[in-house]
Amino acid sequence: MADRRRDDRRPHGELVADVLAVLWEAGKPMTAQQVNAVLDQGLARTTMATILSRLYEKGTLRRTPSGRGFAYEPVEDAAGLVAGRMRRELESEPRRDLVLQRFVSSLSDDDEETLRRLLREVEGEVEGDSG
Repeated sequence: MADRRRDDRRPHGELVADVLAVLWEAGKPMTAQQVNAVLDQGLARTTMATILSRLYEKGTLRRTPSGRGFAYEPVEDAAGLVAGRMRRELESEPRRDLVLQRFVSSLSDDDEETLRRLLREVEGEVEGDSG
């Protein structure tokens, strides 16, 4: 019976992704009880509080006092969160040039063109600031 319950559980990362999706959709700080109610998956209040607290400790969420607990909201949107992970991965590698080269060579034509356009835009902003 214990094995069946373990098989029915979702991976932790999936639950965290669902929690973040609820917070992004809300667009305002939410308590553990509020997030739990929206997810409606029968999780214990303490489970949700632990997930939110750990995301706060990682810097993914900010929190403000709310009653006897806290209300949480994301520090960044989904794209910002992914960009931060990409940046941390890049920073952890001694051969950043090689990583970037491999990354760019693996992009689709559309993604490569988007990246080139974005780089040109940033370059134009920098030149505009210095002039």
